Amino acid sequence: MRQVVYEALAELIINRTLEPGQHLVEADLAEYLGVSRQPVREALQRLQSEGWVDLRPAQGAFVHLPTDEEADQLLSVRSVLETHSAKLAAGNATAEDVRKLWDLQQVGVQALRAEDTEGLVAANAALHAFITQLSGNAVLAELIGLVDRRVRWYYTPIARPRGRDAWNEHDELIHAISDGNTEAAEQIMAKHTERTRQAYHERPEAPRS
Repeated sequence: MRQVVYEALAELIINRTLEPGQHLVEADLAEYLGVSRQPVREALQRLQSEGWVDLRPAQGAFVHLPTDEEADQLLSVRSVLETHSAKLAAGNATAEDVRKLWDLQQVGVQALRAEDTEGLVAANAALHAFITQLSGNAVLAELIGLVDRRVRWYYTPIARPRGRDAWNEHDELIHAISDGNTEAAEQIMAKHTERTRQAYHERPEAPRS
C-alpha cells in the first residue's frame, strides 16, 4: 500500500495535477486516493527526501517549487546523456528498431493533433526511452533513468507549445538513426534537447528578470 500511494502521489506531481507550490493536505489526499492518512504521511516523507515535496514546520507539506537553476542543471545533464545515446543508437538500430521508432513517433503526432498534453509527455518519454535502449549502453540507460521522472515534470508545461517543433525534430532524428548517420543523430539530439531547455525557460509562467 505504501508503494502504491507513493507512486500515485509522485505521478500526480509529475503530471501537475498537484501543481508546484500547492499545499498538500494529508486528509484530502487520503480521501482522494481512498486510503488512510498513514500511507499518505509516509509517502510525503519519502517524496520530501527525493525532492518532490517540501515539508515546512508548522505549515505542512507543499509540492516542491523548482527553481530555474535546478531545471537548467538537470536539462543540461540530460542533453549530454541523450546526445551520446542518439549517437550510439544510430550505430546500432536495425530496420525493425526503426519501424518501432516510427510507430512511437506516430503516437506522439496523434497526441499533438488531439492537443493531449499527458499523451504528448508519455509519447515523448517513450520515444526517448527507446532511443536510450538502442544505445546498448547499460550505464547510460541507468543514468538517464535517474532523471527521467524529473524531465517529464519539467516537460509537461511546455509539451503543447513545444509540440510541433519537437515532433518535427524527432522526425529528423529518426531519419538520421535509420541512415546510420551517427554524427547527424548526435547533432540533431543536441539541438533538440537544447531547444527543450530554452523552451522551459521561456514558458509563460517562468520568472522574469
